[in-house]
Amino acid sequence: MTTYKDVLKLARTLTPEEQLQLIHELIAVARHQVAAKPKRSIMELKGLGKEVWNGIDAQEYVNQERGAWNG
Repeated sequence: MTTYKDVLKLARTLTPEEQLQLIHELIAVARHQVAAKPKRSIMELKGLGKEVWNGIDAQEYVNQERGAWNG
């Protein structure tokens, strides 16, 4: 298997023009891979932690929290 060090060693044998061409092509490959990643959605969090609230009345909880504000 070719390692990073092997590739770097080979790249150093290229002419400066070839090195620049290689850099441009590697950047294009990397940009394509980054752009291909799917974007995340906040909706992926829907329902996360819902078991924490199981059996708790939302209005009662809010009323308790508001009561705590007043001391």
